[in-house]
Amino acid sequence: MSASKSETIKVHFELSETDLEFFKKRLDKAREGRNTNEADILESVAAMKKEACASNPPAFVEERLELLDPLVGMVRDEDWKLSGDDRNRVLDALAYFAEPDDLIPDRIPGIGYIDDAIMIEIVASLLTPELDAYAEFCAHREDLKSGDEDLPSLEEARKVMQSRMRRRRGRARAGGFFHAAVRTHF
Repeated sequence: MSASKSETIKVHFELSETDLEFFKKRLDKAREGRNTNEADILESVAAMKKEACASNPPAFVEERLELLDPLVGMVRDEDWKLSGDDRNRVLDALAYFAEPDDLIPDRIPGIGYIDDAIMIEIVASLLTPELDAYAEFCAHREDLKSGDEDLPSLEEARKVMQSRMRRRRGRARAGGFFHAAVRTHF
């Protein structure tokens, strides 16, 4: 007899325009009430993630919580030098996770972080150009550490990657409802 595989179930759902509008309003509320102190936002996000992971959340929640790391990283990374509107887009997105008052109270065992997982998925989608550019930048930095002298400098790579990020964001805005909503709010 073969060893039994652990059973899993795949849950798939789609968010309608109305659903997305609901979540967009939650993001807007967090953005409007956002603490302007970056350190407080980043500390609150780190504390929420630590608390969420300590609560032994479902795997799909834990996977999404990991997506917060590069968002926090790109704000803290002195080499990346994220500034101006680019920096504010990321901080505005992180503001939701810094708020203790979210859709489902985090203290509810098993489901308290489901709304955070959904919002992380939405935020990651909205910030795909930023996440992709930052990942490329981090990979380039690692390549430079290996001693490849034919590569552009870190500063040159940062400028190119951030410029590409902005172009991709512009194209994404034209791509649909939620991306269009980002134009004025993130």
